[in-house]
Order: sequence, then structure tokens, then C-alpha cells
Amino acid sequence: MSNFYFDTENNGHRSFELPGAKPHYNPDRPGQVEHIFLDLSLDIPNQSYSGSCSIRLSPIRNGIDSLTLDAVNLNIQSVQVDEVEQKFDYDGEKLVIKLATPTEVGKRLLIAIAYSVEKPQRGIYFIQPDKHYPNKPTQVWTQGEDEDSRFWFPCFDYPGQLSTSEIRVRVPKHLIAISNGELIETKDDDKYKIYHWSQQEIHPTYLMTLAIGDFAEIRDEWQGKPVTYYVEKGREADAKRSMGKTPRMIEFLSEKYGYKYAFPKYAQVCVDDFIFGGMENTSTTLLTDRCLIDERAALDNRNTESLVVHELAHQWFGDLLVIKHWSHAWIKEGMASYSEVMWTEKEYGSQEAAYYRLLEARSYISEDSGRYRRPMVTHVYREAIELYDRHIYEKGSCVYHMIRAELGEELFWSAIHTFVQDNAHKTVETVDLLRAIEKATGRNLAFLFDQYVYRGGHPDFKVAYSWDGDANLAKVTVTQTQAKNNQSKELFDLKIPIGFGYSEAGTSPQIKTFTVRVNEREQSFYFPLETKPQFISFDVGNNYLKTVTLEYPIPELKAQLEFDPDPLSRIYAAEALAKKGGLEATKALSAALKNDGFWGVRVEVAKQLAEIKLDQAFDGLVVGLEDKSPYVRRAVVDALAKTKTAESYKAIKGLVQDGDRSYYVESAACRAIGAIASANLDEKPREEKVLKLLKSVLEERQGWNEVVRSGAIAGLAELKTSEAALNLLLEYTKPGVPQALRLATIRALGKISVGQNPVNLERILERLGELAKESFFLTQVAVVIALGQMETPKAIGILRSLADQTPDGRVRRYADEEITRVQGNIGTENALRNLREELDQVKQQNQELRSRLENLEAKSKSSAS
Repeated sequence: MSNFYFDTENNGHRSFELPGAKPHYNPDRPGQVEHIFLDLSLDIPNQSYSGSCSIRLSPIRNGIDSLTLDAVNLNIQSVQVDEVEQKFDYDGEKLVIKLATPTEVGKRLLIAIAYSVEKPQRGIYFIQPDKHYPNKPTQVWTQGEDEDSRFWFPCFDYPGQLSTSEIRVRVPKHLIAISNGELIETKDDDKYKIYHWSQQEIHPTYLMTLAIGDFAEIRDEWQGKPVTYYVEKGREADAKRSMGKTPRMIEFLSEKYGYKYAFPKYAQVCVDDFIFGGMENTSTTLLTDRCLIDERAALDNRNTESLVVHELAHQWFGDLLVIKHWSHAWIKEGMASYSEVMWTEKEYGSQEAAYYRLLEARSYISEDSGRYRRPMVTHVYREAIELYDRHIYEKGSCVYHMIRAELGEELFWSAIHTFVQDNAHKTVETVDLLRAIEKATGRNLAFLFDQYVYRGGHPDFKVAYSWDGDANLAKVTVTQTQAKNNQSKELFDLKIPIGFGYSEAGTSPQIKTFTVRVNEREQSFYFPLETKPQFISFDVGNNYLKTVTLEYPIPELKAQLEFDPDPLSRIYAAEALAKKGGLEATKALSAALKNDGFWGVRVEVAKQLAEIKLDQAFDGLVVGLEDKSPYVRRAVVDALAKTKTAESYKAIKGLVQDGDRSYYVESAACRAIGAIASANLDEKPREEKVLKLLKSVLEERQGWNEVVRSGAIAGLAELKTSEAALNLLLEYTKPGVPQALRLATIRALGKISVGQNPVNLERILERLGELAKESFFLTQVAVVIALGQMETPKAIGILRSLADQTPDGRVRRYADEEITRVQGNIGTENALRNLREELDQVKQQNQELRSRLENLEAKSKSSAS
């Protein structure tokens, strides 16, 4: 599964376990489910269906006299076992079948349940046009992970049971139905068509799927197996652009994992209103239709490519090897996320892959520092869906990379092959991965798992360096700042390579590497070297998941930024230089923004230049608006939004008016111009000009996924005291506004609320209260994000009622977290805001003085020499 589109940010080391969390275990198994057969007939206009679910069960024990199945809000009409009617109890959540004849080992039962469903809340979703969205397609699709299959058919709904399955479904003739496995028959029946799919490889209930719509089918293949893409008609070119690399990816992963793709076909179905980025149903992945990219988006949108390889990787990690319990989900999600890194390495090279890993690490680190810290493996939660966070995706990916670094290339792949081959078509837990590593390599990596998997956190390193010229000794002091003292259970014990770099002009740098054991709160290491090194590389290769702060002198940082072959080391050097500030650092960063060969480093350098509060930083930055990489131009625009001067306003205004080849750069410019205008509120005319400009963007630039217009909405939200901006935003929250734009606007209401007068604040709360009643998952998430940014106790009431009423565990969790956040906002906010505004003014005056001073110093140096 990919969580991709939804981010919520929070602050403070909170506990992952919210009130009501408890240990969860798989239930006792009465027997082995061998086969599940659904035979359904759909009534799409009435959002309902009826049919039967047949389950073949082979008992494990004698004398069981009742069976308990998961079944939520289903109308159960009758239950038969071996064609004999049985008594049953049903409370709306559990179906308890009283067996007339108790079980006998070796004697299979065929359970047949006749049932119907009206207007289901979860599990199966009916998408149809309505008066607000007359062009919406008619579709039906399912989403089982984590425990939602029980909402659309009765089952033993946990991942520990694997069985074969088949689905026969009757749909209106003009629609097609896609499901797991192979299509074994289609039949015409008056106005209807019957599709019969059969999945012969065993898999869990959460991976059973059905997708129905008037799709265009695009056929591809890999080694004779069909590879198909289903999209709304008219989007065929986007489908090929978005998913066309799939056969090459299947080839790549089959080879990497040491196991050929195991299923009879691979289909990808793009559906409307999907509630995740994608879902890896066995042989039939569902994807959000928002992942389809047009030609212009392909410039700088690799998210889709990553999403496609992520869900494909799950066909091995997740579908072929199934987790036995949700607490081990990192095994599949971590590998799917790591496969994004592996594919990036194959397609775009090792620097790109390293940068991708850094972004994954940061994504986890921001959750760890801002939302909660938790062990990656835990069975204590309120609902299993809470586990689907950045700890299992991004941190999971980083852990797989550390295993690879620890074992080396050959042994790592040998361990992965062993893991996959030994556990194909079985369930796995974390310990099975450790066992496979030991079996294939003889290495025991329990020490790594104990530090990174079974407990929360990661090391925060502070690294200082000095050179003793008399003794020719380099001294490196490493502090683990996350630990309180030397006995701390927060200490990490790792073997870390430290490199000393020497570079001659025109040749690639030579690095002399020593590996040291870092296991105390503070340690100093001494290295005898023939000559003074130009730069120091801590954790050569940057394989460990960590944060790192470099305390080196400026000359060493400049040399590292220029010469270190590892892009992550260059980025750490850029961060350290920006902290030093001053003209010399500004010049070094400006040079890197022009000259570094890798766009990822240039992106980070642009961010760091914005941190230096000198006017000269602007001169270095503005050059980057001409960078050939759209990623860099976007980062430069974001950085200029922070510098908030008349010059940055001029530079950005041109971009908003004339546009950019990249949607994302254009969108960032629209947001930035709002941010800059909001800083100079003594100039009312400027705010009016910006309003007019953004309004024209909203009127004229609808387009792909509403990226550009959403940027204009974000720009308006920056004008926090403007009633005119608020009035515009409220217009765009109405039903009928394209969904992506409407969601962006709902989120923006939170941002603009903090500067509005009490009357307007009431208008915002009233609107969010109405929106909170809508049932669509993404609308609810947008409302929660908006309320979480507010500074009024009234936001808490709406969040509470949303948490109580939503059927979605993710929304419930977000709402609970945002309540805490609003409580924090209310207490200290007003006093803090006044202080912040005063501080900003002082900083601005300070910047002007320092910039003049740096200039004078530079002049006096040049005249002295």
C-alpha cells in the first residue's frame, strides 16, 4: 500500500499509544481456510449488491461447535454448512455459526453464506456522477487493507490465513470487472455481463479485490504474461507515460529478489476517489487516478514511477510472502519503499538513489521528532491502520539499506533470495528475515534489529574535527546527542567509517578511510596522517540512519562541499556552512548552487542559502531561477519566499505572470508571492496586486491535478489578515469545484484563520463544521488538517465530533492528534506571535547591518592586499 498523498505534521516526542490502545493478537485458528468463492450481483445505482460467500475450511481440531467470522454491517440471510441450514448469531460485527455437527479433523466443511449489502461504509466503494460532479465516472472498487474486507464479505479477516479465491460478478454490460488471478469465463446475460476470475495462488483476504468501470484497457506483456493498464477512456497516452516501465520493472525485481514474478498476470487499475496512493492486491494493483501524468508533469514528477515500482515490489514482499500479523508490516512496506531506491539507482544512478534515501530518512525523522517515537515492531495500538506510518515505510527502507551496507552486495542479495525462496506462499514475521540472513550468510544481525527495529529512535551525531600539525594527527570527536548519559539505553553501538579526503585539481579525490566503533556518549578518535586532509567524511557512504551536525572549520566544510564524491556528505557540509553564516559561507554556497553537478545537492544548497540572513544570499539564489533542473528552480522559489524583500517579490512576480515549463515551479511561485506580500503589509497596494494576480491564476490556469491553482490557493492563504483572500477561498470550498483544488482550499482555511477577525473566524469554523459532515475520506483529512492549524478552542469541538463519527481509523487518529495540537496553539500563541513579529523586524534590521558590514570587511581586505 502506498500512503503517498497524505501528510500531517506535529510536534514533540509523544507516545505512539493513544488512550484506548491495547495489545492485538491473531485469533485462534479453528482450521485452515482453503478457498473463498464470492458470487455477487451488483445494483450500482442503488449502491448495493447481493450474493453468496462460500468458504471451504479444513478443521485443525475435533469437536469445535461454533465458528466466528468477521462481518460488518452485512445483511446475513442464511448460513449453510455442507448444504444443511445452520443456526447463527449476528451482532453487526461478528457472525457466529453454531455447527449442528462439531468438527472432525480430515473432514472439510463447505460454509455457504447468503447475504446482501446496502450503501456500504467501507471495504467496497461506489463512485458515481452527481449534481455537483456530473462528469465523474461510474466505478466500483474495493480496499481491504488493513481490516476492511469484512465490510464487503464475511471472512476470517486477518493476514495469518492464506487461501485460493475466486470472484464471479454480474455487472451492467458496458462495464468491465477486473479481479485477482485469471479471467476464466465471461458470459452475457440480457443487459448484464458476468465476469469470473480465479486466483490459484494462496493469499490473505485483505488482498482480494474487485474493480469495475468503463475502462480503456492497454495491453503490454512480460515473458508472455499479460501486463495490463486500465484507465478512464481518453487517458491512454497518460497511462503509457505513467505505467509503461512496468515490464522492465518486473524483469528487474524478478532478478533482484531471485524469484520470477509468481502470478498469471499483472494489472494496474487507476480508479477515481481512491483513498490511498496505491494498493497491491494480488496480481491486480489499484492506483489513484491522480498518479496519471501528462507530458508537462513528466518533467519533474517521479512520484508515479516510485508508486508503480512500490506496489509492484509488494507482489513479492506482501503478496508472495505475507506478513503473519500487522505488527510486522515493516517487512513488506520497508522493502517496497527500498525498491523505490533500488529502481532510482537503476534508472537514474547512484547519486539520485542516495538522495532518495536521504529524503526517506528525513520523512521518518520528522515523524519521529514531531509526531511520536515508536519501535517498528509493536502490537499495541487502537487500530492496525495506525501502524501504516513513516516508521514502517521510510524507516523500514533505511533499515533494509543498513542490512545491505552491513552484509555487502553479494551476501545481501543472497540473503534476500533465501528469504523469498524459503517463504514463498507462506506467512512471515521479523524473525524469519533474521533467520534467512543467518542461513544465507552466517551473520547474526540481531544487534542491528535490536537497535533500529525493536526500539524507537536513531543516533543524533555531533562531529567535531581539529588538526594537530606538530604530531600530524587528526582528532575527531563524536557525540551521540540523543543520549542523556553514558549508561543511556538510547546509546547506539555502531562501526562507522571515517574518511579523510585529499583532492588534486583535475583528479578525483582520494579518501583514506578508518572504521571506528562508536558506542559511548562522547568519544575522541586520533588518526595519524601523512599530511593534513582537505575534508573529513563522517560515515563514508552515509549508510547509517542518523542525523549529523558537523562542527568543522570553514575551509574543511568548503572543501567537502566542493570535492566529496558523496552527495549526502556535500549536503551535510552545506547545512553546516549555512549555520556558520557570513559572507564566506554565502559565497561557497552560491558557487555550489551554480556548479554542483547533481541537482539534489543544488536543491539543498538553495534551501541553505535562504537560512543565511544576508542580502548577498539573495544574489546567489536568484541565479538559480535559470537552473535547467525544475527541481532546483522550485527549491529556489521556495527559498526566495523566505527572503521576503522587494527584489525577491520582483523575481517571483515574473514567474507567476509568465509561468514555467514545470507545473510545480509555477505552483511554488504562486505560493511564494503570497508569502512575500504578507511580510510587507504596510504596503496595501502590493497586497491588492497579489490578490488580483492570484485570482487571475485561479480563473485561467486549471489543469493537471490542479497543481498550479492549488499553489494560488496556498498563496492566498498566506495573506492571513485579508478578508478578500478569505472570501475567495470560501468560494473554492463549494461542491462542484474540482476535487484536488477543493481539498487544497479546505486545508488552506486553517492557515488563513490565524490572522482573521472574530467574525471571519466564525465563518471559517461554520464552513469547516459543514465540511466535516461529508463522508469522503480525503475531505475529512483536509478538514482535520485545517482545524489543527487553528488557534481557537472552537476547533476542538469539531475535531471531537469528527473523531467520534468517522468510520476511518486514520481520520480518528489524526483528529485526536490535532486536538492536542490546537490545545498547544491556544495557550501560548498570542504572546508568542507578538514576540515573533518583533523579532522578525529586529532580524530584518540586523540583516541590513550585517550585509553592509560584510561588504565593508571584504572591501578593506581587498584594499589591504
